[in-house]
Parts: sequence; structure tokens; C-alpha cells
Amino acid sequence: MTDDAASSTPRRTLRRGAVAAALTALLALLCCLGGAGAFLLTELGDEQKDDPSIAGLTCGTSHTVKSTGIMPRFTKYGDDQIRNAAVIIKVGQDMKVPARGWVIAVATAMQESALRNLGHLGRRNDHDSVGLFQQRPSQGWGTPAQLQDPAYAAGKFYQKLLTIPDWERLSLWEAAQKVQVSAFPYAYAKHEDLAGQIVDALAGGAARTVQLGAKAVCNVAAGARIAASGWTAPLPGGVVSGFRTAARPAHNGVDLAADKETPIHAAASGRVLVARCDPDHSGRRDCDVDGYPGKGGCGWFVDILHAGGYITRYCHMIRRPLVKPGQLVTVGEEIGRSGSSGNSSGPHLHFEVHVDGDRSKAGAINPVPFMRERGAPVDRTA
Repeated sequence: MTDDAASSTPRRTLRRGAVAAALTALLALLCCLGGAGAFLLTELGDEQKDDPSIAGLTCGTSHTVKSTGIMPRFTKYGDDQIRNAAVIIKVGQDMKVPARGWVIAVATAMQESALRNLGHLGRRNDHDSVGLFQQRPSQGWGTPAQLQDPAYAAGKFYQKLLTIPDWERLSLWEAAQKVQVSAFPYAYAKHEDLAGQIVDALAGGAARTVQLGAKAVCNVAAGARIAASGWTAPLPGGVVSGFRTAARPAHNGVDLAADKETPIHAAASGRVLVARCDPDHSGRRDCDVDGYPGKGGCGWFVDILHAGGYITRYCHMIRRPLVKPGQLVTVGEEIGRSGSSGNSSGPHLHFEVHVDGDRSKAGAINPVPFMRERGAPVDRTA
């Protein structure tokens, strides 16, 4: 099968954040012992990213989280802050909250307090807010002393979260907002990716799990199944053509097996950037017919911006996408149906992942390890 990335994509390259090799090696050593309106790009993507190696982690939720001893290191967060994250996760474990709740709780505390157990800040304080979650005694959350106990504060957060219908399928910012009632609800979104990495580092790969009944199962997020990380595979078909192979060095994504009319799901919550017919090499926009090799263009395609500055692309849809530019979508939401429009030799989904908000080929990365690290592998047949 043949594909072109969107032919009219802007050729802009944003500077990528550097990750120290020593940090990656340290996290690999420590971790592997464990079994609304449109929001702006900066509001989704300004969280500094870490990239701990988690490929060898024992994936699951049985790993006992400890808040003592050596803590994994993350840029911007010291030992005390990561210990507070560990307390949040441990409380979630003890309360038997699915791992998705741990990611939501950690991301919420990252936004509210930068994972610091804050006392009353006087004039700088938001009313009488205190603690990791900036909960207010006057709103009935507890006494100031109770709310400055990280375990108590986390427990109160989870108690409220569990009362929200279908909370596990909400966008992280929506779930957090229903608990916190913040004046800046979208701000929670930018912490999701790093919160998932912290949960993985402290809880043995738990962010890669899907809660199926009473059991947490690894690496099965697809369609209606959403990993604790907040990601899902766009469709269940395996890879039939890889990323920038020797035979196809300009193939900036992977082709996933799919018959015509297979539902395509948003791989994560975010905002639609593009949903249109990509012109072929001659400039024609005739996407309502099957394409052919050498035609050029993605056919009907969608680009979605996600927390952390990630962008996913979905090409060769059979007809006009079900979403529009500027629309907020939730992970797992159907955005279109697979087909063979554009530069294509047969029905399939061409799927790309880009970093740093860069829609050009310079921002493209291999989707296979990226999705596997988030518990939503695309390199398998389901």
C-alpha cells in the first residue's frame, strides 16, 4: 500500500525538547524492578516532557507503590513531589480505584499544587485552599489539618471522582473539572502524558492497563477499551506497512489493516486541527472515489492535537470525516470510517504520530513504540 502524508501540511519544524540519556537509563533501572471552546496549542502542549524508558516494565497494577526510598527523577519534580505522587497512587490502589483514576488524580495535583503539599498562602491563596489538590475547608472537603495530609486529600479526591457517571471515559480535564470545579478547566489536560509516565514509573506500568471487570489487563486498548494512560488504538488491525522502512523511507506513519467502513476512533482526547480532503499531486480534491498508488495525498483525513503537543493523523477515510476543525473529541470517539481515498492501493488506515505540535514530516515519529508505551499497541492483530 502506498501513502503520502498530507500534501499541503505546513513545513514548520519546532524545536524538540531534549531528554538526558542518564535520566532514561536511571528510570529504566528503577522502574523495571516493578512488575467548551477550542483551546490553544500552548494550553495543550506547554508541559515539559520526560521520556523514561518503560519498554521493559512489568505491566499491571499489582506492583506495590512505596513513598520511601529512592524515587524516579522527573524534570521539574523533586523527591518530595514524587513521594506525594506515590501517596496519591497508593491511596487509589487501597481504594481499588482503576489506574485511570490514578493518572487523573496525579495530573490534577500537578496542576493544583505542582505536587507540593501547600499550606495557606495568605493573599496568594485561592480563598482557603490547601494541600495537594487545593481543596477548601469551607466547601466541606475537611479541616485544614486533614487536607494537608496527602493521603486524606487523595482519598477525598477519589471519593468525589467515583461519583461521576462514566468518569473513566471522560477526557482527563473533564473528569478533573467535575471534581475540582476550577476556573481553568482545560489546564489539567497538559499534564496527562507526564502523569501517565509518573504512574508507570511508580506502579509498574499501570498506565498501560485497561480495566476489564475486576481485572487490569495490559496492552489491549483499542476502540471502546481505553488505557489508563488515556490512549486507545484507532482500530484493531495490525501493521501491514511500517514506518520509514528501507523500501519506503518517506512513509511517515504505519498502515493498519482494515476493511472498508471500519470505525476509526480518536487515539486520545484532543482538538481537531484538520478534517478535509487532501489534494492529489495534480491539485484535485476527488476523495469520494478510491485512490491508487502514485495519486498523492491522504484522501479524506483528520489531524488531532493532544495533550503534550502530540498530533495524530488518520488518512484514506472512505468519506468526509465525522468531525470538524476546532471540535473537541474524546478518546475512543468515532471520527470516520476506513476506506481507500487518496494515495492508496486498497482499504486500510494510514496512521501517524507527530511530536511538538509539528504536523510536517520532521515531527513524525514511529507510532509503534509510542502506542505500545501507552498500552494501545497497533502492531498486532486483535
